[in-house]
Amino acid sequence: MIRLLSTDFDGTLVDHDAKPPVTPELYEIITELRRWGVLWAINTGRDLDFIQHGLQEYRFPMEPDFILTNEREIFHRNPQGRWQDYGDWNRRCVEVHDQLFQTEQKLLETMLAFVTRDETAKPLYENGQLVGVITQDDAAMDRVVDFLHAERAPDSLFHYQRNTIFLRFCHAHYSKGAALGELCRLTGITAAETFTAGDHHNDLSMLDGRFARWPVAPSNAIEEVKETVRAAGGYIANRRCSEGVVEALRYFFEHHRLAPEGFRAEEDRAPDTIHS
Repeated sequence: MIRLLSTDFDGTLVDHDAKPPVTPELYEIITELRRWGVLWAINTGRDLDFIQHGLQEYRFPMEPDFILTNEREIFHRNPQGRWQDYGDWNRRCVEVHDQLFQTEQKLLETMLAFVTRDETAKPLYENGQLVGVITQDDAAMDRVVDFLHAERAPDSLFHYQRNTIFLRFCHAHYSKGAALGELCRLTGITAAETFTAGDHHNDLSMLDGRFARWPVAPSNAIEEVKETVRAAGGYIANRRCSEGVVEALRYFFEHHRLAPEGFRAEEDRAPDTIHS
């Protein structure tokens, strides 16, 4: 049985080119699943304020049980209704990254010099610290990634999370997948009970089967994501974004009997075309 949904936000739940951006069927199926005790986590590259703004902007009628932000942090609601750290993961995350950036200062300086020379790229800062890069297009980001790979020591734990034209530096042991694994540990939910969906490079770590047995790629996902999901025995949807997520849930419920006992998707309706 699926007990936890871990979904990316932009490009997975929200289709910025569609009207409506999110299918009402997604709201219905998640609301119904939560009635049966299934938990929902948004696992995003956005920070906490930005994802709350996104939930309001796209008029989500419900809030998630957990928000995993910046590709690594974990938040839940406290009894007063405010979002707060879940466990000590976020504290450890900050400490590890502060230490990493100090250790890799020379590499950061090299990256900054490279980005500064390239008119198609700009450095990203948080609290005065270089934390990433934004580029003009995917080709420019490919050059940044290639340069980082060439300059980074083979055994370095200095890594990155990439999403379209945005890149965030990070410790290799902290990612969307690692954060999902910690959330499962804290909740007592296993990978075999976890469904996850994503569409881009920074989702790969939560789609490769290590932290979620039931990974999904909507039809708009990049090819590397689809290959990763396919290799993990997951599902490649025929539909885009939220429609693809709904399609995948119905597929798993019909073909793998993963719905909570007593749960019924609307009219037990299966997608027009299904494939694994």
